[in-house]
Amino acid sequence: MTAENKRIVQEFLRMVIARDIDAAYEKYVNMSGKHHNVYFPAGFAALREAMKQNHAQFPDTKLTFKHLIAEGDLVVTHSRVQHKPGDIGVAVVHLFRIANGKIVEMWDCGMEIPRDCPNGDGAF
Repeated sequence: MTAENKRIVQEFLRMVIARDIDAAYEKYVNMSGKHHNVYFPAGFAALREAMKQNHAQFPDTKLTFKHLIAEGDLVVTHSRVQHKPGDIGVAVVHLFRIANGKIVEMWDCGMEIPRDCPNGDGAF
């Protein structure tokens, strides 16, 4: 179950980054589920539209998985998201809950990576 849940999350995020957002939602999201992004209205339909707007603004967005952890019905990703070529990026953590092969709940939080980061270990 955990390996399949990891695959679902990876493929969903890959499709979103590839700007195949409607297909990603159709294939991997239970639209009656919920997300917890505080910047957008409730419901996956609102989040899907926000993702489309984000891609219109940043068509060269790139996501690189750094860590992927699954336990039971939960999958966590730790990734670097770069909106423009050469951009240092944002460290992002997504937490997904999966039920019956679909994403039913999602949380996300991000942290901008400063160019002059005082932590020599970096964000990753």
